[in-house]
Amino acid sequence: MKRVIFLFAFFLIIVAEVFSQGDIDNQQRLFYRNERTWGGNLSSTGYGASFRYAKRINFFNQRLYEVGFNVLRHPKEIRISNEFYPGNKSFVFGKKNFFFNLRGGIGFQKTKFKKLDKGGVAVRFLWSGGVSLGFYKPVYYEVYNQTSSNTYSITTEKFNADLHAPQDIISRASFFKGFNELKVTPGLFGRIGVNFEFGKKDPNITSLEVGATLDAYLKKIPIMASEDNRQIFPALYISFRFGKIIDKKSEKKIEYQQGQPSAAY
Repeated sequence: MKRVIFLFAFFLIIVAEVFSQGDIDNQQRLFYRNERTWGGNLSSTGYGASFRYAKRINFFNQRLYEVGFNVLRHPKEIRISNEFYPGNKSFVFGKKNFFFNLRGGIGFQKTKFKKLDKGGVAVRFLWSGGVSLGFYKPVYYEVYNQTSSNTYSITTEKFNADLHAPQDIISRASFFKGFNELKVTPGLFGRIGVNFEFGKKDPNITSLEVGATLDAYLKKIPIMASEDNRQIFPALYISFRFGKIIDKKSEKKIEYQQGQPSAAY
């Protein structure tokens, strides 16, 4: 819930910035705005990164092509440490599988407000959808086992609710342990969002984006050793994006017109 409140608060701050004014921007703007951007995101269900290519349709609209990687968490994940073994890796008690997805989709982006001054913000609405491949692998723990009154052993085990208690787990095992048991489940995703582009100079792009996503899979993903695992993952997200306008013809036009009066975009 704290993460959701943070996302909404950040959204309100950005909206307020849209109405701020600055000096009139007289630089020549690129008209054919084919864009290539990368972004990192924080969501109410996890975190991730993505690549997006925006191809111009007309002055206000672009077609989007995007791919992304995201780690999704269960709402009940709480990271703890064993107080009897200080300094060891923390772990999520009861977590059975580490879950992530790969998304690929297409969509559209529409410019609602253009950037008219140096301190201004361009506002674009976007929506997209496509395929979401979910991958999950077992989580392993380093477990303390008492073998006799004077001896013990440490073994690497998957979580078993019938055998393991928090005090039995020393730490989480290597992240790479269990990748040979990786499983895949197909699904779909959808996204709606608002993008605030505030880069000061073309062809560089800097923007913040807020919105909502929905991932849906064919079956429940067993992230935790409980009955409330999900197959549908709604989320709010915020993303920082950076990149460039890549239309070379427009860039050459800008260079040719340097030193001449230019119109605002």
